[in-house]
Amino acid sequence: MNQRVGKSRWQHPRRSSRLLGLLALVGTALATAASVASIAEMVVYTVNYPLAYFAGRIGGESVSVHFPAPEHVDPAFWKPDPEIIAAYQSADLILLNGAGYAGWIAQASLPRRKLVDTSRSFRDAYLPGEETPVHQHGPAGEHAHGQIAFTTWLDPEQAIAQARAIETVFAKRHPQDASGYSKRADALVSDLERLDCELAASVGVLANEPLLASHPVYAYLARRYGFDLRSVTWEPDVDPGEADWQALDALLAEKPARWMLWEASPTETIRQKLEARAVGVIVFELASNRPGQGDYLSIMNANVLALGHAGGQGDARQPSCDRPTS
Repeated sequence: MNQRVGKSRWQHPRRSSRLLGLLALVGTALATAASVASIAEMVVYTVNYPLAYFAGRIGGESVSVHFPAPEHVDPAFWKPDPEIIAAYQSADLILLNGAGYAGWIAQASLPRRKLVDTSRSFRDAYLPGEETPVHQHGPAGEHAHGQIAFTTWLDPEQAIAQARAIETVFAKRHPQDASGYSKRADALVSDLERLDCELAASVGVLANEPLLASHPVYAYLARRYGFDLRSVTWEPDVDPGEADWQALDALLAEKPARWMLWEASPTETIRQKLEARAVGVIVFELASNRPGQGDYLSIMNANVLALGHAGGQGDARQPSCDRPTS
């Protein structure tokens, strides 16, 4: 009987080992590329500049942070266009301020699994917002301030809690870089603790006397440092009008204040009218939008100096606020 003998499947051992080696190299390269991509591709969008600054400090090179609000717009009342909302939707994480900040979030269709409320841990400490008339500042359109005070980061203790929330979610998303996130978050927290110390040192006599504010945005600052604060709703580049000046005179008769907090420097006309009433100007910027120069801490350091001058403390950047170096 004839038998059909098939072709042999035997291969030379050297060729087989080369093939296995090549496959192993390819597998290793793909795994390495995937690991690098998983770190480099974490894209984070934020709703204000303080969160963008915190995220950038904590994330380092492994996180791409985006805060797309235009300059000279208050991000709290900004309404992004559909293309920018689509960019938020495609991000890996969306960092929210909480406390009702950025009202457009409630109307946008954003993936809930990507949303991170950075102030959730202290939501029981939220302060009520002050009722204000509908008004406008910048190109963001008319608005009224909400039922909750939302400039949470002006209390450095709350800013620290928000920074720690960012560290936690970054480490959960990329546990392989948790140690780096922790070290960078610790450095940021140290800076914020020093800021808290210097703000407390800068207050001086201001804690014992009435204080005015051009906008109801300093509630957490006032609570943290003991200000007796009364707010109006004035814009730095618009004269309030006779009726509002008369209302201020009535307020001064009830609470004689020597200083008024402003988010930006008011016009010379407003300054002169305030000076005629023996009221000086303290520019305390919120840092809610990206600055033209400097960063979050440089803005806050300027605020420390402004408060120190008004509070009779001179340069309030106290050596006692220094942290020992390890």
